Amino acid sequence: MARSSNISKHYALGKQGEAYAQEYVMANGYKILHTNWRYGKKELDIVTLKDETIVVFEVKTRIDNFWEEPKDAVKIRKQKNMVEAADAYVHKFDYDLEVQFDILSLVYNGKGFDLEHIPDAFYPLI
Repeated sequence: MARSSNISKHYALGKQGEAYAQEYVMANGYKILHTNWRYGKKELDIVTLKDETIVVFEVKTRIDNFWEEPKDAVKIRKQKNMVEAADAYVHKFDYDLEVQFDILSLVYNGKGFDLEHIPDAFYPLI
């Protein structure tokens, strides 16, 4: 029973983190095009437009950063999945713009979130 409670808390924290991230990107001049956009089993957390660039945000939320910074959880496989999904996205919606991949790393501090924005977090390797 405790395990499902932890999963529920983890899920709720993730949803709060995503809402906070969306507020952050809008407050910083990004136009949100889609959230949680899916391409098969791959997902783009937040897809935005700013200065003629598609910026895809990966949102990583943690209760603490004792073991690993949230941003460090975006491993090579996740990066490849994001690039593949972003490629499908720009083709589907017929965008001929540069795509940038950013990470929003959120750590819950007991009252709210400490947010770190990592622009150009990685470059497509495909």
